Amino acid sequence: MTGNREVITGSDFKRMIAGAYSEFLLDYEEINQLPGAGSLPGTHVLRTIGAAVMPLREVKDDSIGGLAQRVASGALFGARGSAGVVLSQMFRGISKGLSGKYDATSSEFGKAFQYGILYAQRVIPENPERPIITLAKAVAKGAYHAVRANVPISEILAAAIAAGEKSLEDVGREDAGARLMVTFLKGCLKGLDGNFVSPALSLSLGLESRQTNMPDPRKDIVRPYCVRFAVKNTKIDGIELKKLLKDYSPFALVEPYARGVEVHVHTDHPGTVLEQAVGWGALTNVHITNMSEPHTLEAHGALVRVALLAVAGDKVQARTLQAAGAHVIVDGSEQVSPSVSELVTAAHSDFADSYVMLAWNRDFWQAFWQAKRLLGNRVELVLCETKDQQDAAVGAFDSEKSAAENAAAMCKAAGVK
Repeated sequence: MTGNREVITGSDFKRMIAGAYSEFLLDYEEINQLPGAGSLPGTHVLRTIGAAVMPLREVKDDSIGGLAQRVASGALFGARGSAGVVLSQMFRGISKGLSGKYDATSSEFGKAFQYGILYAQRVIPENPERPIITLAKAVAKGAYHAVRANVPISEILAAAIAAGEKSLEDVGREDAGARLMVTFLKGCLKGLDGNFVSPALSLSLGLESRQTNMPDPRKDIVRPYCVRFAVKNTKIDGIELKKLLKDYSPFALVEPYARGVEVHVHTDHPGTVLEQAVGWGALTNVHITNMSEPHTLEAHGALVRVALLAVAGDKVQARTLQAAGAHVIVDGSEQVSPSVSELVTAAHSDFADSYVMLAWNRDFWQAFWQAKRLLGNRVELVLCETKDQQDAAVGAFDSEKSAAENAAAMCKAAGVK
């Protein structure tokens, strides 16, 4: 082993994530043209990493563990498409490896990176093995030897990139999933070295340099913290309070509660919301839930026993689905998959005790599975591949049955597992 004593700071980590975002901005359109990894994988990954990087703009936490957790929460909650979910799981693994650390040695960061590769592999079926899995294994092996040698993190990333590029050569053809992995690594290395120019994002200056004709990361801001509390004996008007809460999140519910109000809001800064709420009256029943982690959610005064959530690509399809019995409609098309955030937020609305979530495109599946992992038994999935299958499934929905019973009947009607 060498005597390397390099320390990776929170600022280094910020630059790495900004560098990865910048690299995808330069590469995403070309990635969209490659086979594999679903429809528009470059765009889906760009929007996923946009959700991951936006929380870093105003964060006051300097610890690498805290920043990694914020990035992971944003990516997990904002993930779109199969490729975006894979990337979000990589961030989740990195976060687990850096948990509780203020700074990290090269070896610690290298091991966290290996955790990220492992988490990404877990969400992709290995039979038959896809090019991204083959490349991920090669990258992990290259990084492993570099970590064992205790070299600087730049050399660990360089070794991982070299192993990935060698694996791409062995595959003998370009594949979107495999290319995504190499692009991510190259971006992280450029960010670490400060050798990148982001056309869209400066973590210190904001978004003034954003180019046209590309996804705007501000549209992918996610608010993964669910904050619920009651305010006793408040004299604040509920309508005015709801307007005030809209400054923190587009999702804010205010309902009468005893002699006060009950508040339900989704935010990325729960402390700011509670600090404001202290002046409204006595706070009780305060609950903060990170919705990007598996959690149990109890409905409060749900209107229906079970609701059907479906995805519509346009207003015509939305009206057709509603007429057929769908209660909740989420935007999504072959070009733009729904995000995990949109699916989970729908279930947090307290509209129903449980939900059946229906997909009609295979590229939606990973986001639906991720929503299921977060919400557990409150959600059942019906995963179709065509709109015709979806129509058959909707026809089998029965509001008198449980979510599990409905899912089984709908899968049978659509001819899917």
